[in-house]
Amino acid sequence: MPPTCYALSLKQPWAALLVAGRKTVEVRRWSTRRRGRVLIHAARVPDERPEAWAHVPAELRPAAEQLGGVVGAADLLECLPYRTFQAFLADQDRHLNAPEWFRPAGLYGFRFANPAALPFVACPGQVKFFRVAWPEAL
Repeated sequence: MPPTCYALSLKQPWAALLVAGRKTVEVRRWSTRRRGRVLIHAARVPDERPEAWAHVPAELRPAAEQLGGVVGAADLLECLPYRTFQAFLADQDRHLNAPEWFRPAGLYGFRFANPAALPFVACPGQVKFFRVAWPEAL
């Protein structure tokens, strides 16, 4: 029986950017205590904003066009609280989000390391972390 792993769904191109190591922090409105290896899932619906796709170099475009499945894995190291605009802005080169994304109520940055692309495996995603039966150990 395959082991169960946790996955986090990101819209494209953000999933591909994280798996390629060009994005190391994923911003969410909720915190997590989860740590360790996490599958990176590309959501079925991409981020349509041109400013998101401006981060994607030509060689990463095919990976960023994969939708609705697992595209890679990375180690979730910590959850960073962004309680101030200054803290959010200081990490902009790691999360790649525009300053307008900051919310005064605060945001959280999930810091990832050691990303690796995996062969695409289609599967449905969910809003928060979700379990996936994975055929091999990560």
